[in-house]
Amino acid sequence: MAQGNYSCHYDEPMGFFYNNTGIEDKWDKAQLILAQVVGSLFCCFILLSNSMVIAAVITNKRFHYPFYYLLSNLAASDFLAGIAYVYLMFNTGEVSRTLTVNKYFLRQGMLDVSLSASLANLLVIALERYISVMNWKVHSNLTKRRVTLLIVLVWAISIFMGAVPSLGWNCICNLSDCSRLAPIFSRSYLTFWSGSNLLVFLVMVAIYMRIYTYVKKKTSVLTPHTSGSINRKRTPIKLIKTVMVVLGAFVFCWTPGLVVLLLDGLNCKSCQVIKSKRWLLLLAVLNSVMNPCIYSYKDEEMWTTIKNLLRCIGNGTRRQRSSRANSRPLSSGQDTTNSQPPSEEMKNDDQSILKA
Repeated sequence: MAQGNYSCHYDEPMGFFYNNTGIEDKWDKAQLILAQVVGSLFCCFILLSNSMVIAAVITNKRFHYPFYYLLSNLAASDFLAGIAYVYLMFNTGEVSRTLTVNKYFLRQGMLDVSLSASLANLLVIALERYISVMNWKVHSNLTKRRVTLLIVLVWAISIFMGAVPSLGWNCICNLSDCSRLAPIFSRSYLTFWSGSNLLVFLVMVAIYMRIYTYVKKKTSVLTPHTSGSINRKRTPIKLIKTVMVVLGAFVFCWTPGLVVLLLDGLNCKSCQVIKSKRWLLLLAVLNSVMNPCIYSYKDEEMWTTIKNLLRCIGNGTRRQRSSRANSRPLSSGQDTTNSQPPSEEMKNDDQSILKA
């Protein structure tokens, strides 16, 4: 093992690396508890709402198209982000200094994987929308096999990107290259990571600007020659609007954090990167809260399906409580002649709910 500043420190706790950067990032105890409580509520909503979006796509046959499969995969990345935020919240503050190197890599890796998956999903959705709109179709002709391969590719790339620091692109053996925001991440990695993500943002914005100009031109040409059919043709436009709002929220919530990471990677001494760290993380959490709300608000069919699923869960819970009550032994004073089987009308109602 080399000596001096280039010796490796894999066995050191994270406190060693925080001291190396000379950054004091202490949490007030009351502030930390408040952040954990509020963050836990946000994360519960993220986990519940995104699981409902995934369930809605699975159960409703009207969503069995490439666009919605990719949208459910985006919800899955937000679901992972919710898990990552929970792990982060209870391993931050003074606790972060006691973490081992491997636990810190796990903490940051889950965040990086969820961000990479969200970004890759949005890029794939942008390309899917471009293909469908250029053919003036509501949905593209991608087969289920190809969509599955795309989803697998998205997660393979995301997991690899999240594992890159632990695979060797870090500063554990070169302390002079350590970042201030992530004390065992090298500044060169942060520059690459944030710069590449910002570049993908620009690519996606360019794709949607091209889609928007094409749709606007196409609509202006079709409008004088069509009557009622133009409403049917506007269906792909509705899907584009949904994705554009999701993309806009993603860019709004993540761009400030990526810019700060880029400044830290470029070793900007005068930039107050630590002061904005907590607020930018909260903004990132907010993005995973916003996405399922956007799906439900912009897509009436999605919201209706989610409500039906919630009704099914509520009805199932009530039936379970009722069956438990009915399974109790009756006392001698109770009348056993009043129990009747459920009516056909009730059965039909249950079946219609499940089919919805």
